[in-house]
Order: sequence, then C-alpha cells, then structure tokens
Amino acid sequence: MTNTPADEAPRWLDEEERHAWHGLMGVMRRLEHALDTHLRDEGLTHFEYGVMAALSESPQRELRMSALAAFAESSLSRLSQVVARLERKGYAQRRPDPADGRYTLAALTDEGYQKIVDVAPGHVAEVRRLVFDPLTKAQVKQLAHIGQRILHTIAGDGDRG
Repeated sequence: MTNTPADEAPRWLDEEERHAWHGLMGVMRRLEHALDTHLRDEGLTHFEYGVMAALSESPQRELRMSALAAFAESSLSRLSQVVARLERKGYAQRRPDPADGRYTLAALTDEGYQKIVDVAPGHVAEVRRLVFDPLTKAQVKQLAHIGQRILHTIAGDGDRG
C-alpha cells in the first residue's frame, strides 16, 4: 500500500527528518523494553500493567473486551491472551455482559486491584525518570502536542491537529 502515485518521486527524508525518525524509533523500541524490564520483578509486562490500569480506572473496574482492546491499541485476540494470563494470576476475570450477552466484560479482581495499587508508585517513578525528568515543562507540552498530531494522522484525521 502506498500513498505516492506511481508517477511521483518519493519524498525522501532529509537529514533532520532522518535524525528525528531514528530518535523516535529508538524511543519506541527502548521505552517499552525498559518498562517491561522494570515490571518483570512484579511478574507483569508493561502491556499487562496497562490493561490492569485501564480496568482499575473504569467504573466497577470492568470494561467490555472490545473497548479495552481499543484503549490498549490491541487486537481482540492479543487482548484475550493477555486477559487469560491475568486470569491465571488471579488479577482479572471475564464474564458475559449482563446488558448484552453478545459482549464479554473483563474485570479486575480485588487481588488485581491491590497489585496495581502496590506496583503503580514504582511504575510512575520509572516513567517519570525515563520520560519526564529529562524534559522541561515546555518540552512536555510539545511532546503531548506532537503525540496528538501523530495519532490524529494515524487515525486518518491528520488535518485536525
């Protein structure tokens, strides 16, 4: 799939753009690995932590699997595997949605909620250390703006940023 018509030359990245792209790719790769490594001692991956955190912040600590997948930027099949792992650990459970049995709810158990409560301070400290402490307040605002612009483009509404 290409957005460049066959009769147009590719718009290659200039030196500054290549430098920025390589930096962004490095951040994307290394940050996830660093956060996984930090959470390993807690028996969680960063993705599992994110799923549990989303559930902990939702009403009744539960969400439809489809909504949770959208929040986690995940396929339903990957999310289902992750929730199954969390179920085996006693941190989550699934059940049919009583409002509409065609849907499945994922819920955080009391044990899962306690795990998030216990792990969150260290996780937030690591996120702060790796991402926010090296930045000025102005750079944090720029980072938020840049992230939103890129996400809008990925979502197909890049002209709204």
